[in-house]
Amino acid sequence: MKYLTLHKWHVWLGWLVGFPLILWTASGLFMVARPIEEVRGEHLRAKPEPIAAIVPKAPFLGGRAVEKLTLEQRADGPVWLIRYKDGAERSADPATGKLLPKPGAADVRALAEGYYAGDSTIKSIQLFPADREPLELRRGHSAWQVALADGTNLYIDAESGSLLAVRTPQWRWFDFMWGLHIMDLQTREDTSHPILIGFASLSLLSLLMAFWLLIARQRRKSAMGNAKTNARAGDFRSRAKQQQVSGR
Repeated sequence: MKYLTLHKWHVWLGWLVGFPLILWTASGLFMVARPIEEVRGEHLRAKPEPIAAIVPKAPFLGGRAVEKLTLEQRADGPVWLIRYKDGAERSADPATGKLLPKPGAADVRALAEGYYAGDSTIKSIQLFPADREPLELRRGHSAWQVALADGTNLYIDAESGSLLAVRTPQWRWFDFMWGLHIMDLQTREDTSHPILIGFASLSLLSLLMAFWLLIARQRRKSAMGNAKTNARAGDFRSRAKQQQVSGR
């Protein structure tokens, strides 16, 4: 392929992939501008007190397969947190081993006050079923949303009362930029789809063409420079001969 033809294709390809490249760079810069711990609101999570020495009773599992069993400290004392293999969670009383009832709105308010280490106040409390969870949660759990006055949302599991997520306004901007970065604003989870793969492939091709054109351009310049040098040398030799003839 000739140099000028390849250069023309590279220009048109640059127009096509230029916007995605700017988008990826800008969104990536935004996402790394702040520590990820700050974005996730780790500083807003209250640190639990150490669990006092106790002899807990094994929780009642009801024959369900368990993935993880942990003893968790909460504001009103330790509880068993049971995570089943099907993804569901429940909590149990370590003193009796019995499952604790699912938290209501009043319980959620108390739990949120224990989980939260910031200064904002609770504005509203709302229950979301798993099939209508907010986009910013994406955990597949029924959850209570505790909305704070500063725009922060705490999500508390509707069955176990555990803290699922802390979502700050900064996190929402981060999540939006992540959706732009992977070109999936709908679910913000799909990192392998034809649009993303296609634009990434075209961007790589454009960069490879740019490198080839750069090398080819340097070679063309070098060849043109050598040609000019040879032409000047030829002119010099021709003039020298003419002077010799004239001298005779």
